[in-house]
Amino acid sequence: MITVYCYSKCTTCKKALKWLDDRKIKYDLKDIKTEHPDEKMLRELHRKSGLPLRRFFNTSGQLYRDMELSKKLPQMSEDEMFKLLASDGMMVKRPLLISVDAVMVGFREEEWSSLDGRN
Repeated sequence: MITVYCYSKCTTCKKALKWLDDRKIKYDLKDIKTEHPDEKMLRELHRKSGLPLRRFFNTSGQLYRDMELSKKLPQMSEDEMFKLLASDGMMVKRPLLISVDAVMVGFREEEWSSLDGRN
């Protein structure tokens, strides 16, 4: 089963969900604001994704800008970054898609096309 963390007001999330629906790909939808991943889960998703940890941050979000994280992240330890990501779902880049063998951060159609046909 595929799990997708989204925010209902996010246009990119809406595009991603439409893309999944158009391809009849089944998924479990979670609201990233109210059901966001905890630190333990984020650590596992990061490991599984193979992506740099910074890619998990919602760099276009208001919270990211208000906290001036573009200046602070380079000095933060990985532990501090995980704690920050786990503190508020709006910190996490969305949509966040989790399948049995993949973790995808953000919506890139060419990347998500590897899911086409899977249920």
